[in-house]
Formats: sequence, C-alpha cells, structure tokens
Amino acid sequence: AYFQKTGFRDALVGLSGGIDSSLVACLAVDALGKEHVTGVAMPGPYSAPFSEADARALAERLGVRFHVAPITAAYEEALAGLRRLWGERPFDTAEENLQARLRGVTLMTLANKLGALVLVPSNKSELAMGYCTLYGDTAGALAPIADLYKGEVYALARRYAGAIPERSFARPPSAELRPDQTDQ
Repeated sequence: AYFQKTGFRDALVGLSGGIDSSLVACLAVDALGKEHVTGVAMPGPYSAPFSEADARALAERLGVRFHVAPITAAYEEALAGLRRLWGERPFDTAEENLQARLRGVTLMTLANKLGALVLVPSNKSELAMGYCTLYGDTAGALAPIADLYKGEVYALARRYAGAIPERSFARPPSAELRPDQTDQ
C-alpha cells in the first residue's frame, strides 16, 4: 500500500548477510515481487569475508538483482580528511558511524538514481537500545521490521529458512564497524 501511495514500484535493500536485512529482503520480495527488489552489499574494512557471500546467496535464492558497492575507499578518504580536524584522538563511534553513514549515502543515492525506495532493516530492540546510526542504518523510506523485537525477527525469518543462509541465523549479530565486533 505504501508503495502504491507514493508511486514507487522498486525497493533497495542493503544486504549485510545478517538476519535483519535478510528478512527485509524476503518481505520485500513477498510484497513487491522479485523483479522489484535490488540488494546491495557494501563491504567495509571490518566486514567478514562471508558477509558478502551470504548476501549474494540470499539474493540468488530470492532471484533479485544484486550489486556490490564497497565503502572502504570512500571511508579511508573521508577519514584522511577528518583526521586533520580531530588529530590523534583514538578510534571510537565516530569512525564506526562514518561507515554506517557511507552505506546510507550509497543506498540513498542509488535509490534516487534508480527511482527506488530504500527499506530500513532496523528492529525495535535496536531502536529501544539506541543502537542505530542517524543518517546511516536509519536512512530510508520504510522500515518493515521496526515493530519487531530481535527475537521476533528470528522467529519470522525462520519462515524463510530456505532462502536465508543458515549462517545468518547462527552467527552473532554484528554491525561489522570495528574488529571482532558482536552485538548480542
């Protein structure tokens, strides 16, 4: 209904290989059809090698278009400029959030060019804990799982176990914004 009201037909989903974005992609295919969904993996400097592989496997199983848009070069370029401003301060959430925001910029720019809407993979548990990045993983037009707690996300995702790679269920959640990060 939202897509019809806004006049859009296509959705863009940032695919991380994690459970939230995987579920959002599955729901988008159910709602819009596979021909109207595009997944985009955006590996960064701390992305696990299997994250892109799991995102690609999901896209193939769902039959949606899939693109890879690495953010590492843009991240390093932005950091080089910003370090001149903040000096030798230690690595913290500023560098982490920059990665999330580069992903948001990538998705929003691609969506504008393709005439699509970005779907947000945030859930109620993350929002309740404040574990989200403004203008990063909250960037988008519609958040289809925003009213689900993380446990509910896993339960609903099990309905799509044939499409979602098993590792997405088994691995600890991670935003992959720093080395060895897990987000249980």
